[in-house]
Amino acid sequence: MARIQAEWARERPDVDVSPQAVIGRLHRLGHLLTARLDVVYRTHGLSEGEFDVLAALRRAGEPFERAPGELAAHTMVTTGAMTKRIDRLQRAGLVTRRRSAADGRGRVVALTPAGRSLIDRAFTEHMRNERNLLDALDPREAEELERLLTGWLARVESVEPVGGPATAPRTPAGPAPRGGG
Repeated sequence: MARIQAEWARERPDVDVSPQAVIGRLHRLGHLLTARLDVVYRTHGLSEGEFDVLAALRRAGEPFERAPGELAAHTMVTTGAMTKRIDRLQRAGLVTRRRSAADGRGRVVALTPAGRSLIDRAFTEHMRNERNLLDALDPREAEELERLLTGWLARVESVEPVGGPATAPRTPAGPAPRGGG
């Protein structure tokens, strides 16, 4: 990251490249963390999205069910993407779909016993994996990082909607490049 910043500073001294020191490193860290988290999901035959759906159902408590729209909101994906995830999980025997008792037109997605068993095992290993990753920091550093990220996230979320001009300007070729540039 320092090398990229130095090159940009040399080539474009008129542009403040200091944000790359934080944003670039967060972007790189995000990729590394995702890769290490994905290992656990794959070990259990899941994608990250499928893990998220099973986890959202498990967190719902007995009887471990939610409406598809509620699942989409809990996992921050479109209802179309949620439908595809639910289809795959249903084919694998991890969830079921049924009509809602409260609203005959609505649907409910529920964990099967196999789905609950799988997410309980996967979640336990996922938390162990996250603990191992976080143990690279001492407890005070982790606490301070959580405090800083919580505050920053709240400010960014309150100012600009996701996909707004500050997050991903679009060009005819698609989204703007992210990261170290």
